[in-house]
Amino acid sequence: MNSVQGLFAASVISIQNSCFIYPACQNCFSRLILDSRRFSCLKCSCTGEAKDASYRYRLSLKIADTNDLFDVTVFGNCLDPFFGVTAENLQRYIQDFNHLSGETNTESTTRLLVQAVETCFIGKRFIFGV
Repeated sequence: MNSVQGLFAASVISIQNSCFIYPACQNCFSRLILDSRRFSCLKCSCTGEAKDASYRYRLSLKIADTNDLFDVTVFGNCLDPFFGVTAENLQRYIQDFNHLSGETNTESTTRLLVQAVETCFIGKRFIFGV
């Protein structure tokens, strides 16, 4: 699954969604269903306490090389160097910030994060392995 078939250079044209971090199953990496106390994985039936859920990066991009446009999604810890922290730690920082600031509307925090990601990625050229 992790074998790279080819490499190509392309520029990021846009970020496709604002959800960069998701609660992920430790077994199969599928998105977890969270409620206030518990999590569950619909794919492999893993369950646990919501506070113990782990998080992964998922960055959906529209990219372009010299000839074509592509939609790509980059998952996991290969994004750690770009964000500067693991997805787990970024999620914790966001929660702590919202809690300490008394922020009840997490939309403003999400908007700031989207702006930062757009600034860091849009217009930049990267080498993608597919």
